[in-house]
Amino acid sequence: MRDLTKSKIAATVIASSVLLSGCGLFGGEPAVEEIDPPQDVTYTNEDIDTTESGTEMGDEASVESVTRELYLVDKNGMVVPQTFQLPKSEGVAKQVLEYLVEGGPVTEMLPNGFRAVLPQDTQVTTNMDGNTVIVDFSKEFANYQPEDELRILQSITYTLTQFDSIKNVKIRINGHEQDEMPVNGTPIGNGLNRSAGINLDNSEVVDITNTKPITLYFLAENQEGIYYVPVTKRIDKSETDEDNIAVIVKELIEGPDYNSSLLSDFQTDAALLSATYENGKVTLDFNENIYGSFEEKMISRHVINSLVLSLTEQPGIESVAITVAGNPEVMTDEGKTLTEPVTRPEKVNTGSF
Repeated sequence: MRDLTKSKIAATVIASSVLLSGCGLFGGEPAVEEIDPPQDVTYTNEDIDTTESGTEMGDEASVESVTRELYLVDKNGMVVPQTFQLPKSEGVAKQVLEYLVEGGPVTEMLPNGFRAVLPQDTQVTTNMDGNTVIVDFSKEFANYQPEDELRILQSITYTLTQFDSIKNVKIRINGHEQDEMPVNGTPIGNGLNRSAGINLDNSEVVDITNTKPITLYFLAENQEGIYYVPVTKRIDKSETDEDNIAVIVKELIEGPDYNSSLLSDFQTDAALLSATYENGKVTLDFNENIYGSFEEKMISRHVINSLVLSLTEQPGIESVAITVAGNPEVMTDEGKTLTEPVTRPEKVNTGSF
């Protein structure tokens, strides 16, 4: 681990992050299909204040809501998924973009230290063309600081591509298709997708043409707890061609860049002994230094979550099983035994802080 241990966090209580349970990790526009659609939640007047013109507390009223991911910017300038319950809407692509606008409906929902990234008063319309969503912004879209340009692109792209029907994003301003972004000129002519990555770390890249991207999940902390941050790092092709799984685990153990605000909960002398893949399941066998608490022989839930989130970014990997020196009886620092492989959650950083 390069630095967390910048502060050791195994004892931190997470109020908002997902938790391990069972085999899960944590706890006009045409219709857009969601990835792993969550169940609708209905809030009644016992859950929310329904007082408004013509509606008194105690009247029969309900508001349907659905789970959505919004990619917001934290205090360190990282683009981070946060999960919210939003009012059910037919125009889901338009709705999630409206929740990325500064001063918009997301304002009262923002976690501590987070902000929306689209300029204030930006208006948006959306239309689908096959698997591409065409987003038309008003002129206010161009009123952003140069340092926010990549953050805006990543936030838009990752928020929209949470829906299975959306693979690419094209941007227009006042009806005019854009070949590049209006402030710093980042090229966008062929559309945006997740292959461009998020929170890019090119700190160790000498020749980008000989590299491949991998996305790793590290930790960040605010006053309320820990959350997970995706970082796309470029790795020498010779390493990833040899063994993608081992490279990802190695990078997680080494931790984030020294100059980063991010954290890791891996012990520096943890080592992967072997990795096997079969039918979507990866089995990782570690030495005993994987334990966060060696005396009690427990693995930090943050270590498990980082492994699962990072590895299931790879095509074909659906779950992760962990053994220690061949022993399948692995205990988490929550006192739970991992009896089944851990799968990726539908959403990341769920709930409110």
